[in-house]
Amino acid sequence: MKIAFVYDAVYPYEKGGAQKRIWELARRLASNHEVHLYGMHYWDGPARVVREGVTLHGVCEPKELYVDGRRSIPQAIYFAAHLVPSLFREDFDIIDCQEFPYFPCFVSKSHELFRDSTLVITWYEVWDDYWYDYLGKKGIFGQIIERATMKLADTVIPISEYIEADIHDLGRSEGLSVVENGVDYDRLQSVSEAATEWDVIYVGRLSEHKNVDLLLNAIAQASGRVDTELSCCIIGDGPERESLEEYAAEVGVTNHVEFLGFVESDDEVIANIKSASVFILPSIREGFPNTILEANACGVPSIVVDHEENGSTAVVKDGVTGYITDVSAEGITDCLVDCITDEELLSDLSQAAKEFGRKHDWDVIVDELERVYSSALQAEQ
Repeated sequence: MKIAFVYDAVYPYEKGGAQKRIWELARRLASNHEVHLYGMHYWDGPARVVREGVTLHGVCEPKELYVDGRRSIPQAIYFAAHLVPSLFREDFDIIDCQEFPYFPCFVSKSHELFRDSTLVITWYEVWDDYWYDYLGKKGIFGQIIERATMKLADTVIPISEYIEADIHDLGRSEGLSVVENGVDYDRLQSVSEAATEWDVIYVGRLSEHKNVDLLLNAIAQASGRVDTELSCCIIGDGPERESLEEYAAEVGVTNHVEFLGFVESDDEVIANIKSASVFILPSIREGFPNTILEANACGVPSIVVDHEENGSTAVVKDGVTGYITDVSAEGITDCLVDCITDEELLSDLSQAAKEFGRKHDWDVIVDELERVYSSALQAEQ
């Protein structure tokens, strides 16, 4: 098969879950297929380069993805407009376009119509009514475009059963094939732990919906319930960093928490995860977080919160690989204290989490994706 992935942000220049997923899948598929990746031109040198068997196409100069903490609409339109001439220079069997920020999906659909490719759309999150929280009254336009995008492809790939159920709720039930995220399980086993040990670690963007303030509050509460002085590592950057550092001082955990900011090296991130006892992600809106899978593969159980927009709950088996609790510092605190005060419990959670991670090795996920692509092609014939 000749396959094109379409997404504006390219790994490792942008390090989000979608970018990592695309790259891990693309480089593995390249061993048996011709694989192209269309994104913004982050790298030095020509716009078209080959890396690990994947042909990268830089369709335009990079623009900031976020403005005032929100995904930039002008950037998305800018990328989609520049995608047209670049994408139409090639023929493809499969175009796998990532659902957000929507506009490139319409370009990819036009390629299917005029160049006889087969479009599939990988779906990470369903926003629906959340658009109104995000944009106010203007959210109706986001909602309309999201629903229109959902109808573009005969095959849609939700990244979890949780996302599949959200798509069902919007009225689409046909042509859905779940392909979850994965981890490079064997490689993660080879990474050594960081020199510093942490009781708690958080990895992710410092945005409002991530609720890192709840984590800081939980550290403050848990510190009064255990005999040892707790330590917490926060890896990531974003619009909320300054206010979170101020809040850490306000709740008295400055000496317990270290903000490492953006960490360039993936191995350094993994090393810190491995040196932690518990991974906490208090976010209320996620798709299928790679960070939790990586924590699982490292044998680190996770604590997430139960919210209708939070797909993290599909990655944690409550009481088995970690805990799902209510959206509160108190709920997170109770789970955290249980984990760090009961060595036998922590050991059981750790072993189950590691087995969950092993079952999500990228090689397993790639095999599932190839089957979906083949089915999509056969359906078009």
